[in-house]
Amino acid sequence: MIVAGPLTLMAANAGKPAGTIHHRLYGLMTEEINHSYDGGLYGELIQNRAFMDDTQTPRHWSVVQSEGAEATITLDRDHPRSENLPESLRLDVGSASADHPAGVANDGYWGIPVRSRTRYTAKFYARANAGYPGSVTLAIQSEDGRTIYAKAQVTPPLTSQWRSYTAAFTTGNVVPTAKARFVLTVDRPGTVWLGYVSLFPPTWKNRPNGLRPDLMQALVDLKPGFLRFPGGNYLEGNTISERFDWKKTLGPPEDRPGHPSPWGYRSTDGMGLLEFLDWCEDMGAEPLLAVYAGYSLNGEHVTCGPDLAPYVQDALDEIEYVTGDKNTKWGAVRIRDGHPKPFPLHYVEIGNEDNFDKSGSYDGRYAQFYDAIKAKYPQLKVISSAGSDHVPSRKPDVVDEHNYSPAASFEGVLSSHYEGYERKGSPEIFVGEWAAFEDIAPWDQQSHALPPTPSMKAALGDAAWMTEMERNADLVVMQCYAPLMVNVNPGGRQWRPDMIGYDALTTFGSPSYYAFQMFSCNHGDEVLKAALTDAALHSSVTRDSRTGAITVKLVNPQPTPQPVKIEIPGVTSLAPNMTAITLAADPADTNAIDTPKKVVPVTTKVPNFQPGGIYTLPAYSITVLEMKQ
Repeated sequence: MIVAGPLTLMAANAGKPAGTIHHRLYGLMTEEINHSYDGGLYGELIQNRAFMDDTQTPRHWSVVQSEGAEATITLDRDHPRSENLPESLRLDVGSASADHPAGVANDGYWGIPVRSRTRYTAKFYARANAGYPGSVTLAIQSEDGRTIYAKAQVTPPLTSQWRSYTAAFTTGNVVPTAKARFVLTVDRPGTVWLGYVSLFPPTWKNRPNGLRPDLMQALVDLKPGFLRFPGGNYLEGNTISERFDWKKTLGPPEDRPGHPSPWGYRSTDGMGLLEFLDWCEDMGAEPLLAVYAGYSLNGEHVTCGPDLAPYVQDALDEIEYVTGDKNTKWGAVRIRDGHPKPFPLHYVEIGNEDNFDKSGSYDGRYAQFYDAIKAKYPQLKVISSAGSDHVPSRKPDVVDEHNYSPAASFEGVLSSHYEGYERKGSPEIFVGEWAAFEDIAPWDQQSHALPPTPSMKAALGDAAWMTEMERNADLVVMQCYAPLMVNVNPGGRQWRPDMIGYDALTTFGSPSYYAFQMFSCNHGDEVLKAALTDAALHSSVTRDSRTGAITVKLVNPQPTPQPVKIEIPGVTSLAPNMTAITLAADPADTNAIDTPKKVVPVTTKVPNFQPGGIYTLPAYSITVLEMKQ
């Protein structure tokens, strides 16, 4: 308990843990918002690669015509490459030559990123009028076309039938820039149709159709125990037809139709079900699968019974794709898609935020999904998405609670939120979305004037909330901050605050990112109850049952340093050097593209610290103390 001068943190006896912490406690939540996938984690550099972002105009595409050349472009539905991709881009070239080519340019997602000595791989589908003699050149060039960073000649020549073409080209020693475009040009008059155009830089682990390496590294560095996907509102869609229809996200990317995202732009579905699962595997995280449950954001819902049955079967098929072996229909499809080994799966969530369903249909829908899943996969834990206030007729294994609150609330009224929850016979808690904001709520229009990522003020609230969840890890078995990512370019953001920011070239973690990392990467597997009488500070204490190491987390949101005496009964001595990880800054400080490391943790060694010793917390700070016995 805390007593005056200095304050005292009194932990329970180290030999008597009050609960366990599962490796899944700290995880990640993702959905297509803020250009998290297209224009973010997904490696594709071409925006509107299938020409379906707008039915009236080929957005992000423009005509390129050097002096003496002449060309026009239009969308064309009379020459589709496939049923899934009904639009093509028609390029009519009136005049062009080898010295004066004409063609099309794509401006990417706020520019095409150019880095030194980097290999880019392009793939496109094209056809031309019969007997067309021209050749095709691909290039990455400056926005004004005066600087060529890399280019390649495409062979064989175009024909009157659709066919695919690939090319690879490498930049030289250049100054990195995003003020670049991708250009496809021809050297003869005629008509050329493009059905799909793709450009990838190197990806994480060199996976085809893969992910952006610097963003993946930032995620891997959080050591997440799980990934909740595909979201979020993105799972539901604005309408039933615009839901995340997982079967349409399988197979070659060039055959995926994509669909409108509920956040105001079209998703390519390049991030399909298998890509999500590969993403989990590459992070060493388990998948936490959310299945569509028959409710969409505009209020549409599917009536329980026969109408809902196809959606229930779709969820069973999806689980089979994730976990099935070669003797199952959908397990065999996954193997065909390139992943022979089943993925581990322990939790399935039924829908998303179904507490917003005012029709009252969730109980029936949930029961129909629950019964079917438990009948076929009794080992799976089923999560209700309607929160703790809704008690369905089928008792959930886990309930999903979402909490977006001011930092002051996490430091105040919510600092003991879970202390009074009933443990015996109650479902486990999954805090599937949470974040502290400074003062203005994310849904308030005034928030658009704020930076896309949070300040230290929010990070202090985040840390206070994480101590509460960690102290109650016997009940709170999983939790994840949301949203995870944001493209910080104008027009890239729909929600704030967001944990990780980026543009085409640069990635940075917010103060909240580093707070989360300090917690997710530093904890034992046992909770030690600890008491502080001064509610102005926040703490949690854990122990590693294998090594005996003690981890103490302390949050000081106050403007003055706070000395704390740390008592741990049952521990008589510690190894000579205690490790202290500290994140401290003015509450208004934050990180940004130009100042990505303004607020970062500092690690130091504290010599000769022993139980009963005094450690002084800096003002406005988050501190992790690692004590080895």
